Amino acid sequence: MKCLLNESTEERIKAAAAKIFMEKGFDGTTTRDIAKEAGLNSALMNYYFRSKEKLFAGVFDEMCELFFHGLTEILSQPLSFKEKILALIDHDFKIFRENPALSNFILNELHRNPERLIDIAKKASSIRSTVLEKQFNDAVASGEIRNIDIKHILLLIPANIQFIFISKPLTMKIHNMCESDFELFLDEHIKVVKEMVANYLFLK
Repeated sequence: MKCLLNESTEERIKAAAAKIFMEKGFDGTTTRDIAKEAGLNSALMNYYFRSKEKLFAGVFDEMCELFFHGLTEILSQPLSFKEKILALIDHDFKIFRENPALSNFILNELHRNPERLIDIAKKASSIRSTVLEKQFNDAVASGEIRNIDIKHILLLIPANIQFIFISKPLTMKIHNMCESDFELFLDEHIKVVKEMVANYLFLK
């Protein structure tokens, strides 16, 4: 019974840490904030996780695993190049929609610890470009797509997805949106992004 309780307590701390880190970033978060969110005292939290940095590393690693699992799953499927590009857009959009604070979390970490994010970005770019390279080259050779550097495509996707979440408060205020209005706007936005990328990239 004690084991179950410990596991449950540890998961509560990790969930609370993820929520607070996403909202406030590493520097803006205290162990007291996390303990309060988890409904625990700081001493008990420190028993499970010795430092804020260790907790943050765990949250960061879980977010990366979530992202890379979906990415590799898409790239391993027997899909056409166009299907994979559209699936990657859906994947990125789904991750950020389910974790709306993730964009600001990434920006905060980019300022605090750029090397960690550079390593992650290189890994993501490497996975995408390596797996997509043959299909990309074949599509260029057949005249299916424009002959451009694939890195532009790999930047267009996150750039056109993440900003809508970063600018959410401003967008809602400028356009007098409530939460449900914004959700409908998100549904429209993903369609626009997919159409924009597909119409520009694909010639056939």
